[in-house]
Amino acid sequence: MCTSSQRHLRHRDVLVRLTKRRSEIRTFSTGLVKCKESEHEDSDSSGLSAELTSRQAPPARRSRPLSPLERISGLLPRDALSPEVMQLREQNQQEAEEDANVQESFAQSTQEQSGHPETPAGTEATPKEDESDNDHSSDATTEPSTSERLIPATLPGESLLVPGELLVAELYKKGRMEYRKMFNLQTGTRLHSSWGFIPHDDIAGQPAGQFLKTSLGAPVLIRRASLEDYVLYMKRGPAIAYPKDAARMLMMMDVTEGDRVLESGSGSGAMSLFLSRAVGSKGSVLSLEVREDHHRRATLNYKRWRTSWNLRRGEEWPDNVQFHKADLCTASSLLAGQGFHSVALDLINPHLVLTTVIPHLHPGAVCAVYLANITQVIDLLEGLRCLPLPLLCEHIIEVPVRHWLVAPALQKNRQYCTRKDPVLEEDGGEEETTADETDKDLTTDEQPAFGSIPYIARPHPEQLGHTAFLVKLRKCFQ
Repeated sequence: MCTSSQRHLRHRDVLVRLTKRRSEIRTFSTGLVKCKESEHEDSDSSGLSAELTSRQAPPARRSRPLSPLERISGLLPRDALSPEVMQLREQNQQEAEEDANVQESFAQSTQEQSGHPETPAGTEATPKEDESDNDHSSDATTEPSTSERLIPATLPGESLLVPGELLVAELYKKGRMEYRKMFNLQTGTRLHSSWGFIPHDDIAGQPAGQFLKTSLGAPVLIRRASLEDYVLYMKRGPAIAYPKDAARMLMMMDVTEGDRVLESGSGSGAMSLFLSRAVGSKGSVLSLEVREDHHRRATLNYKRWRTSWNLRRGEEWPDNVQFHKADLCTASSLLAGQGFHSVALDLINPHLVLTTVIPHLHPGAVCAVYLANITQVIDLLEGLRCLPLPLLCEHIIEVPVRHWLVAPALQKNRQYCTRKDPVLEEDGGEEETTADETDKDLTTDEQPAFGSIPYIARPHPEQLGHTAFLVKLRKCFQ
């Protein structure tokens, strides 16, 4: 009884597999229909097999009629078919072979039950259900988990992206940037754009500087935000000191690690961040702001960058900036007993605070002034002329930055242009040969040789205009 019940279980599993195979097969040719007809004739040849088939086998599914495209493709030779049709035909043949294998195994099992050669009793001790469970368990073990699919860090000091970091997403089309966005990596959210979305969970655990596909198939570059990116795309109150001007001001003031710097006009906190990195953990920055909303915005932007840096590097950004809400004209008590290696002013009327600032500036040090309008520069120079201050105006500059577009020359069909060497008139035959070779190079798909592609070079159509005037004042004595 035990042996017969085990056989019954095995036959039942074979029928279940057959049912699943039949439901998945999509018939596009008549070969599978002939296979089913031959199976039906074989089942009629044996009475017991026919009885088992009628009781256990599922009813044969009627094949759908062929479409006109399928009928025509069946008549055409293989060379005339497109790769898509050839791939579909090969897939159908593979499915038909798998169905034939399942049918053969089912026929063998029915013969064993009807009295044909049986398998040894020792091999029937394990039911088929255990085998199916083992198959499922093996599939579960071979399928990689989310953590296993992540690319591990391979270089010393390299770290993967983690939630909480500030990242930048960029999309390039034909060599030009079409999309850029700074965002905070968070679990359970998405990065949305006009080219589709990317779940943040797919970004977490990946290395920086990798292209990821959106839901619409657009490749987007995901990288960590630099301090320049953060300053340009962070939330602002007033206008910021642009990185090109901030870098020039740091060179003017000659800020080094360990310096103590005074800043007046915190604004959105851009210059405070650049000064914080320049002075390092041994130095300090005293930043004053007269407006409450600007003071709050600068403090929040500074804390947000420090949090992202801690997750990115595993070490703390130095907490070396002290933000105060105060007017520098009346902040003598706050500056009492302090000396500064340099001063950065970003005020509407900086000449009004010079009498308070200059006594706390080291001799020979520099006070850099950031002014948006030329009329402010004139007012500052007029204040220096009228006030008896030991200051020397060394120079007044504007920092222009001009972006250039340099790219290989392309034709309308997206093929590279090639350099055409001049040919002398007496070499008529060689001229024709050279022309033919040139035309061949224009249409070939091979990588052109080094130096054979002409380049276009012109100023970029999108340029950054005027931002500010920078005035360098040095403290000196007669």
